[in-house]
Amino acid sequence: MRVGLVGFPRSGKTTLFNALTGLRAAVGGFEQRHEAAIAVVKVPDPRIDALAEIVHPARKKFAEVAFLDFPPSEERKAALDTHSLVQMRESDALAQVVRAFDDPLASAPPDALRDLRAFQAELILADLTVIDKRLARLRKEKGKEREHDLLVRCQQVLEEEKPLRGELFTAEEQALLSGFAFLSRKPLLIVYNRAEEQLHLPLPADVVAYAEGNELTVVPVCGRVEMEIAQLDEAERGAFLADLGLHESARDRVIRQAYALLNLISFFTAGPMEARAWTITHGTTAVKAAGKIHSDMERGFIRAEVIAYDDYIRYRGETGCREAGKMRLEGKEYIVQDGDVIHFRFKV
Repeated sequence: MRVGLVGFPRSGKTTLFNALTGLRAAVGGFEQRHEAAIAVVKVPDPRIDALAEIVHPARKKFAEVAFLDFPPSEERKAALDTHSLVQMRESDALAQVVRAFDDPLASAPPDALRDLRAFQAELILADLTVIDKRLARLRKEKGKEREHDLLVRCQQVLEEEKPLRGELFTAEEQALLSGFAFLSRKPLLIVYNRAEEQLHLPLPADVVAYAEGNELTVVPVCGRVEMEIAQLDEAERGAFLADLGLHESARDRVIRQAYALLNLISFFTAGPMEARAWTITHGTTAVKAAGKIHSDMERGFIRAEVIAYDDYIRYRGETGCREAGKMRLEGKEYIVQDGDVIHFRFKV
């Protein structure tokens, strides 16, 4: 999973990037980077640790998420940079960092609603540009009527200043659109970056109304403090979060919401070699989940031996679950559930 951090200059994107990754990227400048900074972090999941206490594996393997911090725009009042658009389109989701704190170096006082609307306008304009260019080519081609009509429909939605993520498309239409990677179709998370003294205040009513009207999730953070916490040893972080009245870090909250936006779940494999989380989309069948591990498993799928996570913990592993009748044999079309511990049988 790739999550792109986007937003206007001085919004605290790089500060949040450091908070999420524990890195120390330079913040506060307008240095002209032409490539996104990228870091891969483990997805925190205490279920892996609980499984490991039972099977005592040689290693633990957590799911991973890549965060990308895109360089500042060449135009200081813009959020999207031409050099970054390609990488943005390759992201699975976008997280817009919105400034809600005073900054003496910023050109204007904070106005979250202004930035939310302006960013959406930039996404829409970027997608309209792609559509206009493609439609111009399609007018010279024959046999592409379905694609033409679909793009015209998308164009009409965008011209009404609405993002494409709110539109419903059939499976065939989604396949036609997939190659365009429209930015306004991507799941969008709002990271409301506020000052420490405002951390526990309710979100402004206009921001709440905008988010609800656009079916967006808002995660309030104090990026500066979270960045400082991320530099601490793991053992010290909990105490500092508790002092702030927080139950989990910005990293955990952003990852959890990104999983929800992308409709992702995890299933597990557990044994003496490895306890591991595998990320799949909700609704994935057992045979497709097997292919996530190895294509041979999907090709030669026989059955899946499935144990619910809670049962696995309660009965202390596979043997106890089998004796208690908590292991199920499932076929190819079984829909994998979040937390399932699965052993796949296959033959090639």
